[in-house]
Amino acid sequence: MNQITTRAEVLQAQIWAWLEAIPDPEIPVISVVDLGIVRAVEVSDEDAAAARCTVVITPTYSGCPAMGVIAQDIGVALKQHGLVQVTIRTQLAPAWNTDWMSEKGRRNLKQYGIAPPAQQVIDISSIHLKRHAAPQVPCPRCGSMHTVCVSQFGSTSCKALYQCKDCREPFDYFKAH
Repeated sequence: MNQITTRAEVLQAQIWAWLEAIPDPEIPVISVVDLGIVRAVEVSDEDAAAARCTVVITPTYSGCPAMGVIAQDIGVALKQHGLVQVTIRTQLAPAWNTDWMSEKGRRNLKQYGIAPPAQQVIDISSIHLKRHAAPQVPCPRCGSMHTVCVSQFGSTSCKALYQCKDCREPFDYFKAH
């Protein structure tokens, strides 16, 4: 177990905790940290009042309309906690993938009625097979694998609309981009 040794590290850990309280504006049951949008927190000084803080964020997909709101929410929250010099930097590479989402985030999505994304395929040898196969998406309500994609576009552009053949309920699926 790593032991926090400097005041800067303590401040950095505190900033991560504050960021965990910021919900995604489109899916309020998951934080921007649990969604995997926040990639890094850099602190330049040990004193919170004088510290320069940079938060690195990556959109879940290119052109995500919520990124401006997310950056604003992060800046406001950190300034409310006494940080004066806050920079939000958007990093597009490497691109966000579903492996960055926490298990807590996946559970929260499922409890909210959104099927969490499948794990990201990193092995290039399986991409060709995956390209032609529709993802098997379990129903977040009853757990059935008998689901069908109704539309590639759901309530937001990062979700697809599915329906369960067993319980007949429609649900959103958080797409892996």
